[in-house]
Amino acid sequence: MFNYYFDKDRDAHPDTVRLFEKIADGKYDAYTSEYAVSELKKASDKDKRNKMLDLIEEYGLIVLKPAEEAKKLADIYVAADVIPEEYLADALHIAISSVNDIDIILSLNFRHIASKRTEEMTGNINMQNGYRRVDIRPPMEVVEDEET
Repeated sequence: MFNYYFDKDRDAHPDTVRLFEKIADGKYDAYTSEYAVSELKKASDKDKRNKMLDLIEEYGLIVLKPAEEAKKLADIYVAADVIPEEYLADALHIAISSVNDIDIILSLNFRHIASKRTEEMTGNINMQNGYRRVDIRPPMEVVEDEET
């Protein structure tokens, strides 16, 4: 989602910026994780990479630390064919949110994270493993819901 903040040609750019503004206004407590930070650090464009990383501090996002509990839950998602093994990082994003009791995951990754199938299947796995379901939404749904 971080790259949508800067990519003005993408449809979700305005909603992503609006969401970050609401975070700045104190409307939401916002989190990211060391898993996401690690992915951001791999961005090939150094200038954009640094800008994306700066958003974390600028907007006061709380960075969740890696956890063995999250790794185990992510492995369950992969074993259940919810997330392909080669996209373990996506499973970790959901798992770290689940073990930290986060209400909602905001993602623009419609392939492996922000899909009804993923939300339902990870929700079922979470319930079977003592965690609650986590809503998974794109930022435009959160911003639109708030404005209606």
